[in-house]
Amino acid sequence: MPTFAATMEKTNFVDQIRVFCKSGHGGAGSKHFLRNKLTAHGGPDGGDGGRGAHIILRGNKNLWTLLHLRYFKNILAENGENGSKNNCTGRDGKDIFIEVPLGTISKDEESDKIDAEILEHGQEIVWMKGGRGGLGNSNFATPTNQAPEHSQPGEPGVEGWKMLELKVLADVGLVGFPNAGKSTLLSVITAARPKIADYAFTTLTPQLGMVEYRDHKSFCIADLPGIIEGAAEGKGLGHRFLRHIERNPVLLFLIPADSNDHKKEFEILVNELKEFNPELLDKKFIIAISKSDMLDEELKVAIEKELPKNVPHLFISSITNQGLVELKDILWQALNDSPDNS
Repeated sequence: MPTFAATMEKTNFVDQIRVFCKSGHGGAGSKHFLRNKLTAHGGPDGGDGGRGAHIILRGNKNLWTLLHLRYFKNILAENGENGSKNNCTGRDGKDIFIEVPLGTISKDEESDKIDAEILEHGQEIVWMKGGRGGLGNSNFATPTNQAPEHSQPGEPGVEGWKMLELKVLADVGLVGFPNAGKSTLLSVITAARPKIADYAFTTLTPQLGMVEYRDHKSFCIADLPGIIEGAAEGKGLGHRFLRHIERNPVLLFLIPADSNDHKKEFEILVNELKEFNPELLDKKFIIAISKSDMLDEELKVAIEKELPKNVPHLFISSITNQGLVELKDILWQALNDSPDNS
């Protein structure tokens, strides 16, 4: 079976692909009558046409990007084979399987409606259905019409432009302005090794890491590209960033200790989420003040007064490991105490 699976290339993260797809045309039914040296005028024996090939999406937990589909701009499935004499049914077209990472959705470009969503490994969805094969003339014989001249053509496949979009699947999404310390935090509390540097937009693609918790438990955390004011209108990385946080049940807002206005920074981040999708405000919010090793107790008290009372907060430092155990505790509790973690 043809497949478009490929190994992950971490340095080439592709989260959106536009592709033209066409499923297979069904084979035509045969219009044939039995003829051999013993039978001069036999009855109808035309076989059915084969089904046109489907195009099928299949989830693959080992893929993290749509990079492997970048060069497949046209995916054309095989037609079904025509029916033949002796009631022989034509061969079905070979289905095409397109392997995609978990969290992939498909949209019809014309209607912009979601027509498929892959969330589990091995999950298969018939994305573009192949045309049904036509019936041969042997299906139309009746007592009053024993020599039907009629057979069906195969049904056409379907075609159109599709958009595949990847939304990262993680339990916790890190939200913050560029250079808030998200990549450093991820590298300390998980086995992930994101690129870290002291300049904005170090993270241009999502990074995932597993956080080991007590009693061999774990949860997944994602460092997402830094948000900037105006992201909901598409500025900076814009919608590409915001799309990835739609699936995270818990959002961890990282605000650096040296921010000029901690409250305003949090409000800007929340407003960007609201402008993009108001449903994001239903998620659980937690605030972590990063780089807190530079703060004394007096400054911490002053910062606490700025923060919203209804959002849990804590002070952390990825350099000194300050507050990281408490951070894991509060994240685990947020993920597991809610009746609905979606």
